[in-house]
Formats: sequence, C-alpha cells, structure tokens
Amino acid sequence: MQDSTQIDQASNPVISPFSDSEPQAHRRKRKGRAGLFASLTVVLLLVLGVGGFFIFQTLNDPLRTLEPFPVGKYLEGYKPLAGSKFRANLRVENDLGWKEGLGRLMVFSLREDPRPIVVMIPPSLSEIYFTKGQNYQSELEVKEGGLIYANSCRKN
Repeated sequence: MQDSTQIDQASNPVISPFSDSEPQAHRRKRKGRAGLFASLTVVLLLVLGVGGFFIFQTLNDPLRTLEPFPVGKYLEGYKPLAGSKFRANLRVENDLGWKEGLGRLMVFSLREDPRPIVVMIPPSLSEIYFTKGQNYQSELEVKEGGLIYANSCRKN
C-alpha cells in the first residue's frame, strides 16, 4: 500500500496556489531596512545640525576667552585689576546720569555676586536703552582711578 500511495503522489503532485508569488517576508525586510536607514539618517543630521549650531554660537562669542569679573577682588582694591578686561552678566540696578561726551554712569549687580558696582557706559553705546531689572552680557575694563568701563553690552 505504501508503494501505491507514493506512486499516486508522484504522478499527481499538489501545486500550491502561492507558488508563483514572491515571499512577502523579503519585501518587508527591504522596506523596513530602508525606513530604518532613512530614520537614522534624519536623526544623525538633526544631531549634527544642533551640535554644529551650539559650537558655532560658542566659537562666535567674542567674550568666551575673558575671565568673569571678580567683584570681591575689585572691592578689596582695584589696582591689581587696572587695565584688565573681563566678561560679566550684569543686571541694571540704577541710572546715575548722563554727561555729553563722557557717557552714562550706571549701577549694576552681577548674577554671581549681588553687590553693586558702578560702570561707565561710553557714548559709543548710547543707542542702548537701559531699564531697571534688564540683564546684559558685557565686556568690562578697569581703567585709571578704578572706574569700570563697558566696552560692549548686549542684552541677554
């Protein structure tokens, strides 16, 4: 009996209705790999773009190489700091007045140290309108007599 069954199967083979179609699993893998590759490429470009932006911002900052203004050392005695330039994150406390040709005398405090310091804003920065409570990033220079001059100011 086994011989007759084997002969019948050999003469009448069963044909699958799916024998002419391509396996679907291979197509899905190709699409999945392409989608994964595209997603990873987009994520990589996004990370590189954001990282590049922050690096550019850091390298483009002219104050990045200056030391922070040492309020404590300045208040102890300005002479060791005379002629030096510093960066400072200033907060406007008060306006002491303006004199034509000399500039504006302002009182600021630093984020790091709330003790007030008096800073001369030169006429070249007269286009800046200072309001109490505003924050500025500035390049400060200690000049003769211990007066602090702002060489540059930009709003934070």
